[in-house]
Amino acid sequence: MAKERSEDQQDEQNIDTGEHAAEVETPTADQQHAAEEVLQEELAVESAQEIEIASLHQQLAEHKDMVLRAQAEVQNARRRAEQDVEKAHKFGVERLLKELLPVVDNLDRALSTIDSEQEANKAVIEGIELTRKSFLDTLGKHGVEVVDPAGEPFDPALHQAMTQVPNGDVEPNTVLDVFQKGYRLHGRLLRPAMVVVSKAP
Repeated sequence: MAKERSEDQQDEQNIDTGEHAAEVETPTADQQHAAEEVLQEELAVESAQEIEIASLHQQLAEHKDMVLRAQAEVQNARRRAEQDVEKAHKFGVERLLKELLPVVDNLDRALSTIDSEQEANKAVIEGIELTRKSFLDTLGKHGVEVVDPAGEPFDPALHQAMTQVPNGDVEPNTVLDVFQKGYRLHGRLLRPAMVVVSKAP
């Protein structure tokens, strides 16, 4: 009797297993195809999004580069403008100073031609010297320097050789005499010194 019950229970279990097996359906080929299409569409959307993100990153990098370049150009323009203003302040009077230099030359010539031995000329000489000193001091306040290279080596950047004279007492290319003094404005040459230069005998 117990054996029959056990067999009946076994049959019921077999029936239940069969029913559960019937409940699990195997996807059809159409369903698999549809699922694959959905997956491919999702992958395509993800790929398109990745491409768009990469493009946006590239555009962002390009715009950053453009902004940096624009900032650099603005800084360069500002720096150039500041340099131009500084040069205008420094060298704006260059033409006027060049026209005033002959006045100093004439004062130097007057001092060199007056006979200093005569007592009557001493007051005149003193007056010219004071005028010349005052003039040079005023030029110095505006950044003008005198180039008086007597006894110095010849420098073509500052001196203009008028002639060469053989001389064995000094090194060749030494300035023996200065016809006309030169002048510089804030380091820039206003006028070269006209000089006589030595050469080997």
